[in-house]
Amino acid sequence: MDRFAVFGNPVSHSLSPRIHALFAAQTGRALSYEARLAPIGGFADAVKAFIAEGGRGANVTLPFKAEARALATRLSARALLADAVNCLDFRDGGIAGDNTDGAGLVRDLASNLGRDIAGARVLLLGAGGAARGAIAPLLALGPRELVVANRGYARAAELAAKFSSLGPISARDLGQASRLAFDLVINSTSAGLQGALPPVTAANFAPGALAYDMVYGKASEGFLAFARSAGAKACDGLGMLVEQAAESFLVWHGVRPDTRAAIDTLRAA
Repeated sequence: MDRFAVFGNPVSHSLSPRIHALFAAQTGRALSYEARLAPIGGFADAVKAFIAEGGRGANVTLPFKAEARALATRLSARALLADAVNCLDFRDGGIAGDNTDGAGLVRDLASNLGRDIAGARVLLLGAGGAARGAIAPLLALGPRELVVANRGYARAAELAAKFSSLGPISARDLGQASRLAFDLVINSTSAGLQGALPPVTAANFAPGALAYDMVYGKASEGFLAFARSAGAKACDGLGMLVEQAAESFLVWHGVRPDTRAAIDTLRAA
């Protein structure tokens, strides 16, 4: 039986083992997928131990995506753009690193939520690893503009400069961004994990806007409730989680599972 895992700290809350179990049952594959707690400062050793035990691949969640990039012996094009890795493949004797987060985000927006990004005004809150992984896939869908806003303007400006050749991207300080209206507002910050709101105002939501939080569950509730109070539609990142898992499943097994069925099962639970 092929062995896979997700590494994080903390990681016991992860839905990834359940998602991959659903995918395995759906596609008739015999595999095991577990959540593994890697100690801070011990991520590389934890992954190498898993490889020695017969591990074939792994997902990586907070706070190890940068360390996963450093550990990989080769990187996909999207991992290089994102400068972070959330999917590792050990099957050829090396450690191949990929980033499936951005692909998961845009598939959820386009396929599951029916949101057309072409010509849309998009606000991306945050300039960390999650934002970095989302920018190239978002720009590939042809938005009218993609604005990155962050508490530290310099980091937002750095991202805008890095991706400027891929489409209409710019950085704004929070004062400027607070007065602008958007069709899609994406929260990539960790504010919800601390029970706080990201830097957003009611004015940021144009009529018919969608507010999207990359996290799911309780951590997304504050931002989504605020967006609804401002008249926006709102959605958490459960679909993104399932879609990025499906992208990892495709990398490892060469087949894409039915994500709609998995999302419906998890929502019902």
